Amino acid sequence: MSALLRRLPRIGNSSKTCLRLILRETREQTSAPTPRCGAGLCAGSLTAFSPAQSRGQHTEAVDPLEVDLRRLEGEDDGIVEVLMCRQKARNALGHMFVSQMRELVSSLSSDSAARVVVFRSLVPGVFCAGADLKERALMDHTESDLFVHGLRSLMTQIALLPMPTIAAVDGVAVGGGLELALACDLRTAASSAQMGLIETTRGLLPGAGGSQRLPRTIGITLAKELIFTGRCVGGLSALQMGLVNRSVDQNQTGDAAYREALSLAREILPQAPLAVRQAKEAMNRGVEVNISSAMAIERMCYAQVIPTQDRQEGMAAFIEKRPPRYTGK
Repeated sequence: MSALLRRLPRIGNSSKTCLRLILRETREQTSAPTPRCGAGLCAGSLTAFSPAQSRGQHTEAVDPLEVDLRRLEGEDDGIVEVLMCRQKARNALGHMFVSQMRELVSSLSSDSAARVVVFRSLVPGVFCAGADLKERALMDHTESDLFVHGLRSLMTQIALLPMPTIAAVDGVAVGGGLELALACDLRTAASSAQMGLIETTRGLLPGAGGSQRLPRTIGITLAKELIFTGRCVGGLSALQMGLVNRSVDQNQTGDAAYREALSLAREILPQAPLAVRQAKEAMNRGVEVNISSAMAIERMCYAQVIPTQDRQEGMAAFIEKRPPRYTGK
């Protein structure tokens, strides 16, 4: 482990630099109204889409749309994107943002057509800037505790989604922002991205699952170092320590991690969706118990795919030497 830490690139005063960056970004306010995700491009995004492709039930909403849903079509049918576009507050986790995210995640939990879900930001330079400090400052102790409990519940909702989830980190992901990414199964990051659980620099500790998911992702010793110091790491360091699955150089449009996440989603998309979901279930449940119990969980999950049409199609495709055509049945 010490050898690994020596190889990881260090950023001088990175915790302070990262904290100043986040505080500045969460304080910034733009004079223009928050763009509606479903109505077109938020600044810095790549792919335009029509209102019909997003959630129609919000078209008459009075509140600004801070989180939206987009379903890809054609060869990418089955890939669903959760779009975070709280432009003014850099996707900070405020009441409205969390409420809209909870609604979307709840709808996805029973969505059999969604094979892969990609969480991405349409706000340039940021994935999610963590807690909304302005809202938090207005809460008393009880309100703050209840709100953080709600955040923890949301991250659990995301982690329990039955299909694979990918976080595309194209910018800053700190505090609750990194906890959101950790709740996803896979993560891609631009090399220029900055990630960290910086709560100790504010007199807190990670409260939305970060103190539990980070050690399970990168190992407890390294997780302790990052949480104790509040240090941020870049995309390359995150890849070396296993925090992200893939790291790529940022491109001119600022969406390199999203493009890599889409590439990863396209690798998952052709596989049998029921088998992929059961594989996720087996791994998520099995890692929390002893090996004997884990084997029993694997057996139960395996039994779920035996009677499926997809399994029969997979066998037939192999014998006939052709690509399988899975239907999720």
